[in-house]
Amino acid sequence: MQSGWSDEDAAAAIARWSTAKHSNAEVALRVYTSRLIGRDPSLVLHGGGNTSVKTRLTDDTGASVEVLCVKGSGWDLADLEPAGLPAVRLDTIAALRSLPALTDEDMVNAARVRLLDASAPNPSVEMLLHAFLPYRFIDHSHADAILAIVDQKDAESRCRDLYGDTLAIVPYVMPGFALAKLAAQIVEASPQAHGMLLLQHGLFTWGDTAKQSYERHIAAVDVAERVVRSRSVWAGQAAPEVDWPALAPIIRGHLGDASRRWVLTLRRSAAIRSFVDAPDLRARALRGPATPDHVIRTKALPLVLDPREAHGDLSDHVALAVAAYREDYRGYFARQVDAKSVTKAALDPDPRIVLIPGLGLVAVGVDAASANIAADVYEHTIDVIAAADGFGRYNALPEGDLFDMEYWSLEQAKLGKATAKPLAGQVVIITGAASGIGAATAAVMRGAGATLWLVDRDAEALATTAKRLGSPYEVLDVTNRDAVQRTVRNAVAYHGGVDGLVSNAGTAPQAPIDTCPPELLRDSLEINLLAHQWFAEATVAVLKAQRQGGFLVFNASKSAFNPGPGFGPYAIAKAGLVALMRQYAVEGGPLGIRANAVNADRIRTNLLDPTAVADRARARGLTADDYYRANLLGREVTAVDVAEAILMLALARSTTGAVLPVDGGNIAAAPR
Repeated sequence: MQSGWSDEDAAAAIARWSTAKHSNAEVALRVYTSRLIGRDPSLVLHGGGNTSVKTRLTDDTGASVEVLCVKGSGWDLADLEPAGLPAVRLDTIAALRSLPALTDEDMVNAARVRLLDASAPNPSVEMLLHAFLPYRFIDHSHADAILAIVDQKDAESRCRDLYGDTLAIVPYVMPGFALAKLAAQIVEASPQAHGMLLLQHGLFTWGDTAKQSYERHIAAVDVAERVVRSRSVWAGQAAPEVDWPALAPIIRGHLGDASRRWVLTLRRSAAIRSFVDAPDLRARALRGPATPDHVIRTKALPLVLDPREAHGDLSDHVALAVAAYREDYRGYFARQVDAKSVTKAALDPDPRIVLIPGLGLVAVGVDAASANIAADVYEHTIDVIAAADGFGRYNALPEGDLFDMEYWSLEQAKLGKATAKPLAGQVVIITGAASGIGAATAAVMRGAGATLWLVDRDAEALATTAKRLGSPYEVLDVTNRDAVQRTVRNAVAYHGGVDGLVSNAGTAPQAPIDTCPPELLRDSLEINLLAHQWFAEATVAVLKAQRQGGFLVFNASKSAFNPGPGFGPYAIAKAGLVALMRQYAVEGGPLGIRANAVNADRIRTNLLDPTAVADRARARGLTADDYYRANLLGREVTAVDVAEAILMLALARSTTGAVLPVDGGNIAAAPR
């Protein structure tokens, strides 16, 4: 590993950040080197690690005070700003070391009452460790190569052989007041050390300058990397390939329950395949996480699921494997609360990592972001296990220590306590998502917590919408049945399954029905009726495999009930669409699959060009604006209004076969 320090970039950092609130040149350089560490995933991942600087800042009285600026909760080193280094008055925070004990709650309070800025985030849970050490700049990471060395039964002797007295060695103690006191005591007895190794935890280094502390960090990691470079990799015969889009809905259907759904993400690099295809996979994988911090992302152990062990129905095999994992988790929880004589509310018992020979690692999360975080963490765990086994033998902490971390309130706080959104964990396909009602529906669904797969034929507009929402998408012709089958399969491969379909794509062809060109009628039937069938049949196949129900919402039209002159090609197809919806309601009901439709009218979208709207308004003696307000409520109905109605139907657990008008009131078009 090489240093990323640049004098030019350091000077730019000072120019950029030193004048920020509660900042100076030292804080700016602290930000700069923190980002260097944070942007290397072999050092830290997703909020891991922390850094600090002891400096002087001006308080609200104008006095210069000595402070500890340490990474704040919720901040990531990769994109740290001065605001992410809350300043704590150092003299009184360091004085806490004299106390015999300090609860976690009192530790958090002690930090908050000493903040220069009351609106700042909570300082890192390792704030006291930084405070009790006398060094100006301190860096802490969970470097993969370091973990491969400190995750050994004989880690202390191995560390001494590698680093001599340049790094102090601290046995594992859960982060907090006790660790801070112990580390300070050991460091004081190690005057030659410019850093320390926390067994089963990670690396700390320090220095008089940001550059010195950072480069000592990189040098220590480099030593470890050189030692563990030759990793333990199984080179035998690979397991038979597994069809992920076929397996994913089965797994997903057995995870969660009626009120909790999960998004899945698959990783399948060469290193991952080597790990999951190894004959001793269970023995290697069921030894615990590389560092206890990871347990809140991955749980203590993964689920190993081998399709080759299925004797008969694969779904039954998956069901038994998930049930066994849940039983083991509940047993672990019961053992630990009994052994520790504590009262805790059990977390859900579902795995966060599933290891599948012939496929790879599957991560489980409430949304795509959470699943990807878990995947990142475990992908690096695989690297650590492989490197540790090549160096010696990987050894994780016992379950009691992992339980303490998993159920530690300060760690759980990192995951947030916000109320779950109504579509959290649910995957929704939306067609015609580039603009108009489709784009509005995508935004509303995303706001309700849904994980999206967006489809449209307008590549440029779809890319813009998808980027704004941070969602994957695919450009295709929705009338092509094969393409539709592929995109639903791709959605399953990407997210692990599907929970709902908003079938929205359509056009509005016009012609007198008695002289309608055959190709115009055929095109309308293909896009306004058959395309909806292609998406519905592909989606329902996934819902059946998941066995968890789901929803279909079709964007029909008031024309299905109240056709207008010259709109025959459109009205006929939309009437068929309402019938299609009802057929799915009839046949999907016993499976818990709900099918409904919205009937919108006079929405400002690209469905009708402005000239056509002006002509229709003129024929009624109205202006274009008045035309959009010509309903019983006298108000214009927007695409967002329709989107909210679609969301309502998606959440209506006891409603199927319904047509919901979203037209401001049009009695002639009311379903009857």
